[in-house]
Amino acid sequence: MTQPFLSLLGDIPTVTDPAIVRRKSRDFYWYSPLLKTLLDGLHADCLVVPRDEADVLAVARAARQTSTYLTARGGGTGNYGQAVPLHGGAVVDMSALDRILWVRDGVVRVQAGMNMLAMDRALREQGYELRMFPSTKRTATIGGFIAGGSGGIGSLVWGGLRNIGNVLGARVVTLEAEPRAVELRGEETRAINHAYGTTGLITELELPVAPFTDWQDLAFSFPTLAMAARFARTLAMQNGIDRKLVSLSDGGLLAYFAPLRDMAPAGHSVVIAMIAPSGLEATRALADAHGGALAYHASTREAEDDPGRIPLYELTWNHTTLQVLKKDRTYTYLQAAFPPRDTLALVEEMARLLPDEMMTHLEFMPMDGEISCAGLPVIRFTSTERLKEIIALYEQNGILIANPHVYTIEDGGTHRVVSPALAADKWRFDPAGLLNPGKMRSFAQG
Repeated sequence: MTQPFLSLLGDIPTVTDPAIVRRKSRDFYWYSPLLKTLLDGLHADCLVVPRDEADVLAVARAARQTSTYLTARGGGTGNYGQAVPLHGGAVVDMSALDRILWVRDGVVRVQAGMNMLAMDRALREQGYELRMFPSTKRTATIGGFIAGGSGGIGSLVWGGLRNIGNVLGARVVTLEAEPRAVELRGEETRAINHAYGTTGLITELELPVAPFTDWQDLAFSFPTLAMAARFARTLAMQNGIDRKLVSLSDGGLLAYFAPLRDMAPAGHSVVIAMIAPSGLEATRALADAHGGALAYHASTREAEDDPGRIPLYELTWNHTTLQVLKKDRTYTYLQAAFPPRDTLALVEEMARLLPDEMMTHLEFMPMDGEISCAGLPVIRFTSTERLKEIIALYEQNGILIANPHVYTIEDGGTHRVVSPALAADKWRFDPAGLLNPGKMRSFAQG
């Protein structure tokens, strides 16, 4: 089926071995039992591995000439089936585009396939670091993060990826009648930000970076969820403390955290934080005032550079869910946006309403100019109907749900509406609908 496409690629590396192609057609969609049912067994027909932008352009031209579907892939760490081809075609593995092009004035220009840990290490040599990264930093690519993610470690300070200023520019290969590489600047980058690669193949990104900080991993234990939540929100609000991460997990989750489960009393809630050395004394004093006890302290950098250790950020964001699923596949998760008002009362209320089905997990970050939190509760899955009831229960309490059990961009958002702007970007850059087809409902209905 893809032979005419492959015959146009010249010496661009390709793979047709079924086992490899199937493996490269997967991501972490199996976090969701609903997506697992929908996506298991779907795969591309071949894999292509462009080495540079010229190769990407050649792949795009061959796809356009032969009407071959293309699905871009970075590290394959997405959770919603972003990298799973729904209709076959070719997976485009972007990981060979893996160089930093330049760094100056607090800005980096990088090829989209660069691994994020390698990128952070390279930035460190020039006195900088990533402002934001996912909990999958050690395996994710920067292009995959921008195309498939929404936030992560660093969002406490910088907000979500779509916030103005977090992506300065992008170079994108289109699938127009004559594919070309175009430069998007500022607000134009919305076309590729969290668009699952449906609007273009990202080859380069321009992003702000931060001065390097020797972040310290801290974990504090608290006898109750309420005590931990009050401390976490208070710490998140302290602009005088240089902090990158404040994450809360309730006592049920502690048992799944290998680095911490023997460091804190069983059943205690834990608050994980990344704090600059200058803020250690103040953070400890704040925890003490809130009834917490220091359970763990280590260098973030030393832990992530050691394959045998776990940096604490790998117990936060969606890695929290992964730590549970490693031991018990009967769980899944949700993504919740708590309002900035009455946040702590709502946290306690949801814990009260779902005592046997939900383990509380919160990531603190700014929302609407105030500190609130994104909830990633770990949910025991019993049935699709019960999961829908739990989603409704959250929304009845004024907590928006971004549904992680669907694979379309719009239905996974908090508002679940068809977007004319998103469809317009798709029509502009991929009018034949060859890029990751089936993932954008706005285009299908436009």
